[in-house]
Amino acid sequence: MKTIFVVDDNNVNLLAADEALSPHYRVFTLPSASSMFEILEDIIPDMILLDILMPEIDGFEALKLLKANNKWALIPVIFLTSRNDASTESIGLDLGAVDFISKPFSRPVLLNRIKVHLNIEDIILERTTRMKKLKNGIVHVLSSIVENRDKMTTRHLDHLTKYVKLFLEKMLECKVYYDEISLWDPEMLVSSARMHDIGKIIVTDIILNKPGKLTTDEFDTIKTHSQAGEKIINNIIEKAGDDIFLQHAKKFAAYHQERWDGTGYPYQLKGTEIPLQGRIMAIADVYDALISDRSYKTAFPRTLAVETIKEGSGTHFDPELVSVFLKYEQDFWDAAGA
Repeated sequence: MKTIFVVDDNNVNLLAADEALSPHYRVFTLPSASSMFEILEDIIPDMILLDILMPEIDGFEALKLLKANNKWALIPVIFLTSRNDASTESIGLDLGAVDFISKPFSRPVLLNRIKVHLNIEDIILERTTRMKKLKNGIVHVLSSIVENRDKMTTRHLDHLTKYVKLFLEKMLECKVYYDEISLWDPEMLVSSARMHDIGKIIVTDIILNKPGKLTTDEFDTIKTHSQAGEKIINNIIEKAGDDIFLQHAKKFAAYHQERWDGTGYPYQLKGTEIPLQGRIMAIADVYDALISDRSYKTAFPRTLAVETIKEGSGTHFDPELVSVFLKYEQDFWDAAGA
């Protein structure tokens, strides 16, 4: 049974809505926007019927707060209002409301509007889920092609996706760059991270799988993979259209070899000039390289790998991200062995 929140400071309206909807839906009647946000921490409804004129937090402000939070942004909201002017509807629709129902409402109209919008949401959800699975499948195939060419990085992508997921979880806990990452979709971010080395597809197998140390020219060739990856993803954007997933992927690909002190490549960006995705991947990528066997080296002992990351704070790596890593290093170590 689908869940509907009815938010109105008028008890008569709440009672009428409950009587009309409870035979068909699981209904929560709430007297204020504040009480709605309290229960939203535990229950995510399929739809919210929201009064506009309420004390403390009115309907418009409540909708802004809903849309600003990734957990609630996609909940369809129908405004309940006694206003019938065009400006009110225009403001509500601009903020993201899906419809308006005039008060006092009739039971048939209320039920019909809700049914229509819930059906639309079900169709959108089904198509969105299908497209997400398709996109993730394509990403896995493309990234696996690159990884399988590079014989030195077995399970590297699996490790990195776990590290990126861990970073996001622990950064949220520690409130590190919270304002930025709280707006990110974790599943989307982790999937896009798999594209960080897509540019290696242009690097010859002879260099990619060379045992031993690379020459200066060979290393210069390897270094081109960051800009190549950025170019590949830009080409996808030009042909398929831009979206948040591709923007995340492009930043992982283009900036994961930049260094905090500005001595990285390809753009020699410094400090927070480097997009956060690149700064996260810089630590994840180096840590996995340190603790893994490569044709040119054996895996570092865990303590030495951790000390190397620690020593790179403020030069190679973002100091705040290093602090998060060091605090939860046991979790990163466990993820590498999982």
